[in-house]
This record gives sequence, structure tokens and C-alpha cells, in this order.
Amino acid sequence: MNTILVTGAGSGFGAEIALRLADEGQDVIAAVEIPAQEHALATEAGKRGIRLRIEKLDVTNEGDRQKAARWDINVLLNNAGISEGGSVADIPAENLRRQYEVNIIGPVLLTQIVIRGMIQRGQGKVVFMSSVAGLTTDPFAGAYASSKHAIEAIAAALRQEMQEFGIEVATINPGPFLTGFNDRMFETWKGWRDEPDERVFDYSRIAFPHEQYDPEPVIQTAIGVLTGKIGTYRNVEPKEIIPQQRDMMDREWTRKSVEGIGKRAELVEKAYKLKPSTPV
Repeated sequence: MNTILVTGAGSGFGAEIALRLADEGQDVIAAVEIPAQEHALATEAGKRGIRLRIEKLDVTNEGDRQKAARWDINVLLNNAGISEGGSVADIPAENLRRQYEVNIIGPVLLTQIVIRGMIQRGQGKVVFMSSVAGLTTDPFAGAYASSKHAIEAIAAALRQEMQEFGIEVATINPGPFLTGFNDRMFETWKGWRDEPDERVFDYSRIAFPHEQYDPEPVIQTAIGVLTGKIGTYRNVEPKEIIPQQRDMMDREWTRKSVEGIGKRAELVEKAYKLKPSTPV
């Protein structure tokens, strides 16, 4: 049986993925950022009658990361992540650095530790919870999207580097799903230590500019990828938005730098009009 390490298992996709895997009989280590999440996850596992190993592992903490060196991990899901909303013109430096530390630096350093054991065994799988934001970018999501673009590059490089050692690499790319993650991204400005009067945008007036889907398809796809039932490298959900994503990526090759100059962008306008947590 494979041992599967799921980071960021204290909430959202990570929590449900870890619980479902354990319910299927998989050997799961559910890694959470803070002790309070340990209790909440253990309580939920108890309600479901599930046996689940829970460990405190903040991916930005070197001591926490080193604990993983003692675990025999066959499959790693780098799911831990945060989303910092706001215009590129406004995001404070400390928030930008935190975005990259949690979403890029921490997961890569953890992967370096875990992958040593995989190389010794000659098999393993590393899965990155990326995003469609790693393929395309929305306004007010530049920091988050850039972190996921970085993860896409890291995963693509690692896939080629590790194939001779028998280690698979894959990505999961959720679109807009109703877990609260996207809506919280548009509330991070409330904790900024800056001068509000100097901001370009009034963030109290804008929201996540997409209708959002039920998260079930992402959970099912993630479980399929982690257990080997799904073998594709890139896994976008919901599948109905794949043509749209490809079209948006292709359009960048012919877009003019003066396109739309002097007019408010469509998604910026939608951010002003759409209410938080609007379902599809």
C-alpha cells in the first residue's frame, strides 16, 4: 500500500481529499499548518469513522519539513497554498513574499526532502495542486497566478528530471470552485499594512470575478491522480472550461499591447458587479 502525504489538509480540497483517501483504505498522512486544524480534522474523521494520521507540517517551517524525511512517502500531494488578492500595483511587499514562500518555496523544499526517498526506492509520484491560474491570469490575481505559473514550470522541469528514477509528476488545475478560497483572496487587503489612500483600487467594492462550481469534480480527479486511476499529466477541472483556457492561452500570441487601452477590462468590470460566492 502506498503512503500518501497531503499538505494543506486543514481545510478545503486538502481536507476532503485526505478524508476520502483514508475512507478508501489508503495510508494517508494529512499535514496541517497549525495545531487547531489537527483537532478540527480529527473531529471530522471521527464523525465519519475514518482512521486518519494527522501531522502538523507548515511547509514554510524548516523543522516541520524535516519531519517528512522520516516518513516513507510514496505519493506527495503539494496542496498547501494561499491566495493574495489585489492589483499588482498595490500589493505590499510582505504579502507578495508570503505568497511565494507558501506557494512556491515551501512546497519545492518539501519536495526535495521527500523525493530523496522516492529515488532510493526507484518509484514514487509527486502531484502539484496547481490551478487554471497557472495557465491564464485574471485581474487582481497576479500574485497568486504568478505563483501557480511558477509551479507549472517547476512541475514541468521535475517531470523530465525524475523520469529516469521511476518517479511520476502530475498537476491538478482547478478552475473557480466554491470552497471559500477564491472569495477569501479578495479580502486579504483587510490585513495589509499600507496606506489605504495610496491604493489604486478600492477593494471594498470588488469581488472574485467568476461564478463558482461545486468542488466535487476536483476531489474525485485528485483521488484518481493520487491512486493512479488517472494517468494524465495535466488535469483541469471542470473539464468544460478546457476549450476556454486553451483559447485564452492562444490569444496571447496575437494580442496587441494597446488593446483595450483607456477602457476598463471586462473581468475588472465583472469584479465590481459580481457578488461573492456566486454559484454557476
